[in-house]
Amino acid sequence: MSQDVFELSAPPVNSIVGHLLELGQDPLGFLSRCRDYGDIIPLQLGLTPACLVTNPDYIEEVLKNRNDFIKSRGLRSLKTLLGDGLLTAEGESWFWQRRLAQPVFHQKRINGYSQIMVEYAKQMLQTWHDGETRDIHADMMRLTLAIVMMCIFSAEVDAGEAKVVANALDVAMDWFESKRKQNFLVWEWFPRPENINYRHAIAQMDEAIYKLIQERRHSQEKTHDLLTMLMEAKDEQTDQQMDDKLLRDEVATLMLAGHETTANTLSWTWMLLAQNLEVREKLQLELDQVLQGKLPTLEDLGKLVYTQQVIKESMRLYPPVSLMGREAAVDTQIGDYEIPQGTSIMISQWVMHRHPKYFENPEAFQPERWTQELEKQLPKGVYFPFGDGPRICIGKGFAQMEAALLLATIAQSFQIDLVPGYPIVPQPSITLRPENGLKVKIKSLREREQVTGNR
Repeated sequence: MSQDVFELSAPPVNSIVGHLLELGQDPLGFLSRCRDYGDIIPLQLGLTPACLVTNPDYIEEVLKNRNDFIKSRGLRSLKTLLGDGLLTAEGESWFWQRRLAQPVFHQKRINGYSQIMVEYAKQMLQTWHDGETRDIHADMMRLTLAIVMMCIFSAEVDAGEAKVVANALDVAMDWFESKRKQNFLVWEWFPRPENINYRHAIAQMDEAIYKLIQERRHSQEKTHDLLTMLMEAKDEQTDQQMDDKLLRDEVATLMLAGHETTANTLSWTWMLLAQNLEVREKLQLELDQVLQGKLPTLEDLGKLVYTQQVIKESMRLYPPVSLMGREAAVDTQIGDYEIPQGTSIMISQWVMHRHPKYFENPEAFQPERWTQELEKQLPKGVYFPFGDGPRICIGKGFAQMEAALLLATIAQSFQIDLVPGYPIVPQPSITLRPENGLKVKIKSLREREQVTGNR
């Protein structure tokens, strides 16, 4: 016997816009408090009916059913930035693109980028100096953007073009956060300064991307980068290939998803390691034993077990994406509950990854918890930093490899400590990033070893 979801127990409403103010002011705290109301919690966001899903079976149901549950109004608002790339496309268009792009992201092909990742990290470390104060989040953003640009275009992208792309993605994050607080009700075309700035930044980014695509179209050079693979990808059934507009959309999506999420994962990891010295020491011990001062390679990853546990635990506490949205495209059901068409469905990695029902001592940073037994026992729909279902992140393998290799490369050379008193504020925009950056003091482990050895 099915039940109307909006008859269920819900958090009290304190304003005429329903729960919108609380969600706008403190989304992570508000949604975490909502968890106590049950498996599926009805919410009212202005005029939009919504519900938060906290039952892992229901989460899987929503993520698997891409026909009844389409991307949310928030994600659809990103079409100006991402066009009809894999993140925003729906229906047959999405299915065709996914089929075309899947071989490009085969793990064997992705493995070939491991050397680029380590080499770029090494180049960055050569510019660091013992005792410096740095914004580690800005450093990670620059590093992962340089890596993804190299993997897409197989060339050192002009510094000006890289700056244009970085600026567009930054502006998009701030724009999205502003729109989220307004429940995406203020139209993008409305001539507010933030909208004008957003459209201008994207126009500049488009110019840079189209220029790179045209250069590749007219180049005789044979390359094996992501752009070439996407250009050469052909539908076996129709022989259809991606045109320049779709290539632009996929490149913009790759640049956002391929650098922003890994940069944030690493930033939060540095913060957590600085706050948990025993974990940092254990990580250092593994790096010393496995790498013995050498740069990490793809072959080392299998032995860097604790390093990968650190990344998994960091993504549990600070998931790259903290909130996913879907919208009921038709009248449908989740479990035994009736969901009317137009209902906004909210699924929060932040809420599920910290759920005391599934994780002992859920607020603590304990990489050791990631045993094979835990991963076997966890129901699907509890830990999903890359999403799940048919729309699981296509770059998951790339991101996991990159995060582990960069962590190993940097952590064996520098100790990273937080600047005391600097405000660290998680900003749940498209991704979960530190709103004010992350100020740290770095200490060279190599120089310390040399001083100790010379005594």
